[in-house]
Amino acid sequence: QIQRALRSLSIPLERLHIMKGHMMEDMCKGLSLQTHEQAKVRMLPTYICSIPNGTEKGNFLVVELCQNQVRTLLVTLYGDGNMSPQMMYKIFDMPEGIMEGEGQALFDFIAQCMTKFLAETISSDTRSSEEHLPLGFVFPFSCRQTQLDKAELLSWSKGFSCSGVVGKDVVQLLQSAINKQGMGTNETGSSWLSPWRRKFSQSAPGQLCHVDVVALMNDTVGTMMTCSMEGRPCEVAMVADKGSNCCFMAEAYLVETIEETSGRMCVNTEWGCFGDDGSLNDIFTPYDVCVDEESSNPGEKRFEKLVGTLYLGEIVRHALIALNAEKAVFTGTNAAVLKEKGVFTMQHVLDIINNEDGITDVRRILEVLGLQPSERDCGRVQQICRAVVGRAASLHATGLAAILSYMCQTRDLETLMVNVGVEGELYTGYPRFEEILLSVSRLLAPECMATLLPSRDGSGRGAAMVTAVAWRLAAQRRGVNEVLAPLRLTRADLEKVQALMREEMERGLGKETNASASVRMLPTYVSQTPDGTERGDFLALDLGGTNFRVLVVHVTEEGISMASEIYVIPAAIMQGTGRGLFDHIMDCIMDFQMKQNLLTQMLPLGFTFSFPCQQVGLDKALLLTWTKGFSASDCVGEDVVQMLRDAAQRKQYLGMQVVALVNDTVGTMMACGYDDPKCEIGLIVGTGTNACYMEEMRNVGTVEGDEGRMCINMEWGAFGDNGCLDHLFTHFDRVVDENTINPGKQRFEKLISGMYLGEIVRQILIVMTERQLLFQGRPCPKLQTKNIFQTKFLSTIELNGMPLRQIQAILNELEIDASFEDSLLMREVCQTVSLRAAQLCAAGLAAVVEKMRESRGLDQLSVTVGVDGTLYKLHPCFSQNLQKTLKDLAPNCDVSFMLSEDGSGKGAALVAAVASRAAN
Repeated sequence: QIQRALRSLSIPLERLHIMKGHMMEDMCKGLSLQTHEQAKVRMLPTYICSIPNGTEKGNFLVVELCQNQVRTLLVTLYGDGNMSPQMMYKIFDMPEGIMEGEGQALFDFIAQCMTKFLAETISSDTRSSEEHLPLGFVFPFSCRQTQLDKAELLSWSKGFSCSGVVGKDVVQLLQSAINKQGMGTNETGSSWLSPWRRKFSQSAPGQLCHVDVVALMNDTVGTMMTCSMEGRPCEVAMVADKGSNCCFMAEAYLVETIEETSGRMCVNTEWGCFGDDGSLNDIFTPYDVCVDEESSNPGEKRFEKLVGTLYLGEIVRHALIALNAEKAVFTGTNAAVLKEKGVFTMQHVLDIINNEDGITDVRRILEVLGLQPSERDCGRVQQICRAVVGRAASLHATGLAAILSYMCQTRDLETLMVNVGVEGELYTGYPRFEEILLSVSRLLAPECMATLLPSRDGSGRGAAMVTAVAWRLAAQRRGVNEVLAPLRLTRADLEKVQALMREEMERGLGKETNASASVRMLPTYVSQTPDGTERGDFLALDLGGTNFRVLVVHVTEEGISMASEIYVIPAAIMQGTGRGLFDHIMDCIMDFQMKQNLLTQMLPLGFTFSFPCQQVGLDKALLLTWTKGFSASDCVGEDVVQMLRDAAQRKQYLGMQVVALVNDTVGTMMACGYDDPKCEIGLIVGTGTNACYMEEMRNVGTVEGDEGRMCINMEWGAFGDNGCLDHLFTHFDRVVDENTINPGKQRFEKLISGMYLGEIVRQILIVMTERQLLFQGRPCPKLQTKNIFQTKFLSTIELNGMPLRQIQAILNELEIDASFEDSLLMREVCQTVSLRAAQLCAAGLAAVVEKMRESRGLDQLSVTVGVDGTLYKLHPCFSQNLQKTLKDLAPNCDVSFMLSEDGSGKGAALVAAVASRAAN
């Protein structure tokens, strides 16, 4: 009989593996929005998103509602890594009847306890009347928490049944009671409280100095925070006490029951209810069934009833009753005392199993209970006690293994190394608990290495740390918002930018005002977009840097095909004579046509020339200045198309005809226009930014003629160079602008384009570090390096679901020692800068589409924008933010976006194709 009983209390490793899998499945159900209500492991968000970092500083008040007491605690932290906190506490016994009385009276009593405690611990001459004292509230009852400082009571337990509290926000109830004390209000209408009031009013000033309830928590979370106090980050906590529970830092995006998706959040598993769906039935012994049936909540909290110290003594009692009935223990003696519920306590169990020196003490314990045990009885009772407690330790290890494996998987790690805070009667009272916990969890989760940290006063010190971290984060949030506020644009801001862009567009189109406009609105002499009837072979030349491309584009009924080759321009030619430069270009074109077997044909050529020009015809443009390292002589002020033609003539080459000089923005529009005839806008958002669109000729004052339309190259990067956007320029923008090669120029571009966004972010990070909002104020020398923070980092950091540890890896590459919190803040900075860029781009585009709609006399405009540029194409949020903002600012315009493929190559050839079609 004894062996059978011991076997029933022993769970094979294979069964523990299965249980671990079930626990992980139930955890996922608890985190899912769809299945949360059905899950037995509730996975409740605590809204605690950070653990202590050692910089917490100040006085923090804690009040804990215990079984029959209210415990108050004042913790002072010095920002020294939390190594030497100063603590004072006081315990108040509850008056009789308060646990079953009015809820208002209970909270008034708690507030009065705090009043008396503060009067005794903080002298009035050291307390500032303006000082805010943050309070953490330990409330060990089942709540639905929706914020760190907002929680509705779901149900009372542990002998409490106060009226008017269930369904109410307990934080608000406590804050109201505190405020009442602060105003000196002493009457609540509860007569039994009067003696307490009289006693308190004699020793307390009747006020709480600006006490703010900032956090509500349970003891499990407090355990985790306590263990994080001494420079050891702790991300898991387990309480093995009368009840049992575990919490851990989960990836926030997996917690679907909350809106927050960045960073991590502490999740309170409430695993005591695991198995309430019957999944533990096969390991429930007859003794467990008896304990469950005799409890106040049969069928509920079944896992807790296997592991909680409130129940272990009862399991032993029922096992002994069954063995006594089978005459396996206490034969021939009176064992009726075992029928008395609660007679066998957890302390009895611990005293019995911790006795390694024989059975003398075991006999004494059993005799005190009223039993007359034999030597054999003492040994068998000790065996049963060890089996019950050993099973509880193994089940705790199984739950811990499920959580560790889940953390390892969701963080995409091969190995997880983590600190686990542990507290509770079973942990402190049973010396082998730690050994079993570590060995069994390692067998079940070999990929995880856990280090156990003993917690000290999780509901007191830990609650103070939760409060201190919440206070630190609130102060940090105020500082971050202050820094980023100038970059956060309102709808009114964007409407003003839209109106200013429209004004500058009109000035740029006007013959008299064009010269003074910041948006130049240059005519391109492209008067048509592709209509799909273009056919033939066309050449394109794309010159914009040290490399240039020559392409042939075949346009057929089946579509477009291309071939191209890249050629290098040696530095000596870039900086030599203009004649030498264009002769070299001509040699490359001839080489390409020869390789493509095109020498016998005269092909139309579109020339993409990415240098500042004054275009005076479709095939005539005067170079204004060289950029990008070019300085070839005798070119500035000359017609670059004619220079290319002259080079062909010198080579006596007749295989091409230059029909159009093209800007890359126009090429983008034309490349997309071939596939979508509604494409009448081109947009570049990459290293730089620009836009073009089809304008009514009657509005173009700088070109003769009123019929038809012409593509206008806006050159909108210079928008604001006249000062009209100064109100939007932040300190960071001004610093970036001052350190460019063209201060005060291309100001709109410097707010939007990829060349500058990384630098704006870097300047913000420098200021945040100086204000101790980042990196705990530690200087980062690498951040002082210009252009160290590239715009591509914004795209990577803002990737949806990008684990923050990968962001940390990016920052480590930059030799920036960033914490988890730092990574989260850096993501927010990047998001703020890129969102502003997208919104400003949308405001400019809104001005364009609204002008097109009004010029055409339409109630609703339907148009497509051809887009190119690495920022638009590669940034994970830019295109979405741009389109959303545009829809809001131009509701009467139905705007589609099409990604361009090779606007400077394919687009240039299509300009030539359209020009040839028009000529024919």
